[in-house]
Amino acid sequence: MNNFRELKVWQKAINLVVRVYEVTRKFPEDERFNLVSQMQRAATSIPSNIAEGAGRNSNNSFKQFLTISIGSAHELETQIIISKQLGYINEDTSRDIILELNSIQKMLYALHNSI
Repeated sequence: MNNFRELKVWQKAINLVVRVYEVTRKFPEDERFNLVSQMQRAATSIPSNIAEGAGRNSNNSFKQFLTISIGSAHELETQIIISKQLGYINEDTSRDIILELNSIQKMLYALHNSI
């Protein structure tokens, strides 16, 4: 199927994972196994599901994994909003990450619809 490493959406999602890990390092210690873990798993799920779907032998399977990636992107967006409201991240960081997430979501929808 597709070489996932060549997909721009996968590349952007990898960069987002790194950004989420950098941001969550600054969260309170008592969130390490709660919100931090959820955010890191949701972020990692986005490119991981793109890669897994690209490795499948059918377009339907690929579309299914893209749908999971889209869900994880929305989950992470919600967690970013929660983090901002709790004061763990500032407005600028929240806005930047959400803008990147929205770009990735649009790319995922476009890729999904093109298959």
